[in-house]
Amino acid sequence: MAPVYIICILFAYFILLLLISWYTGKDRSNAAFFLGNRKSPWYIVAFGMIGATLSGVTFISIPGWVGESNLSYMQMVLGFLAGYYVIATVLMPLYYRLNLTSIYSYLDIRFGKSSYKTGAWFFLLSRLLGASFRVYLMAGVLQLTVSDAWSVPFYGTVAMTVLLIWLYTFRGGIKTIIWTDTLQTLFMLIAAGATILAIAGELQLDLASLAGEIYRSDHSRIFYFDSWMDNRHFVRQFVSGIFLAIVMTGLDQDMMQKNLSCRNLSEAKRNMYWFSLSLVPVKLLLLSLGVILLVFISSEGIPLPERADDIFPVIATQGFLPSYIMVFFIVGLVAATYSSADSTLTALTTSFTVDILNRGSQNRPGAVRTRTIVHAAMAIMLGIIIIFFRILNDQSIISTLFTVAGYTYGPLLGMFAFGIFSHYQVRDRYVPVIAIASPAVTLLLDTYSEIIFGGYTFGFEILLVNGLLTLTGLFMIRTQGKTTV
Repeated sequence: MAPVYIICILFAYFILLLLISWYTGKDRSNAAFFLGNRKSPWYIVAFGMIGATLSGVTFISIPGWVGESNLSYMQMVLGFLAGYYVIATVLMPLYYRLNLTSIYSYLDIRFGKSSYKTGAWFFLLSRLLGASFRVYLMAGVLQLTVSDAWSVPFYGTVAMTVLLIWLYTFRGGIKTIIWTDTLQTLFMLIAAGATILAIAGELQLDLASLAGEIYRSDHSRIFYFDSWMDNRHFVRQFVSGIFLAIVMTGLDQDMMQKNLSCRNLSEAKRNMYWFSLSLVPVKLLLLSLGVILLVFISSEGIPLPERADDIFPVIATQGFLPSYIMVFFIVGLVAATYSSADSTLTALTTSFTVDILNRGSQNRPGAVRTRTIVHAAMAIMLGIIIIFFRILNDQSIISTLFTVAGYTYGPLLGMFAFGIFSHYQVRDRYVPVIAIASPAVTLLLDTYSEIIFGGYTFGFEILLVNGLLTLTGLFMIRTQGKTTV
């Protein structure tokens, strides 16, 4: 398909996003930008959060995940359900009771300014790196399928991509995001479904026969109970899923900002329950797509791409399927990436404005102007980091940076757990030292785990180790002061 047609389709897609932004962004106050005036319909938030929890990385990488680990990821998804229950019953009542705009304000109330700023900075670093990496992958696909044909340099693709995110989020913030995320979730699911149907057509199979192919595939195994040394062991995956859900949703301003925009705690809980239940079939659909892509490659004798992450892009864009699948793929990729990146940009703006600059109140003179400047600055920073990834041009380094960003959730887990489940105060000025030391020690343990633990290697449970180290450090600097929350 000619690049001009792809551009026209994407242009129409973004016009739709801008129309939603114009309609939802009439109230430009900080109250509307940060929390949507707490009037968001819970069912819209729930559906949109599906897309926000996924990303372009997920959308592209599913065949690679399936090829390496089969369907074992579903064990972690089951852990997510338990984690979301903890969020709904423990964290969300706390956030609503304290009437928080930024969830890291809790650390200020509980421990003090140093803890508060530490939590906020860890979130900002993690989300900025993570969002940049996701948009980098999407920009790379657009560069190959569209920009190269028109001799547009990569920085031009990045600038246009980030500009479009900024354009439809700068007016309404979270009030816009909950509606655009809903649209983008829909497009992503349509893209996955259309690809499955197209492959079924190419293989001349009906859906029942295709399901049989998935079931008989060597990659269809879900549950693993064989060896504790296997990162796919059920207990390791399930427990990791619980804590990953808690930190990446319940302790993440990006995700919780949507929940806090609901009308009340009851609706926010309802949103969390329905979102968590609906995520199970969605994850299974995407993983099934990964199996189907591998089955298609095998049956058609297509050479397996060198990089597992290239399987879906190659099959969708190189003429192996009907041309309309390329459109669905690109729109689905853009939707998956933008549903994550746009809410991240809004959350970064909220956290920096409220937590770092202390300019959250919509009644303060110049508060809206400050928030607008911060929003633009965060978009520019996003673009700069993406260009930096391109300059590195080393996938291993980029993956390392993305992994390091994940380490920042450990200190947040430890600080919130200590605050909620103990009555101790801490020597607040030492908290930043603990928060920095814990990931450093965790990295050492991860690096030398096979030597230290007799061949055991950490998987996703490294997050729990990181959090426990932070918790231990806070216990060592505890005081007997009474908690105020």
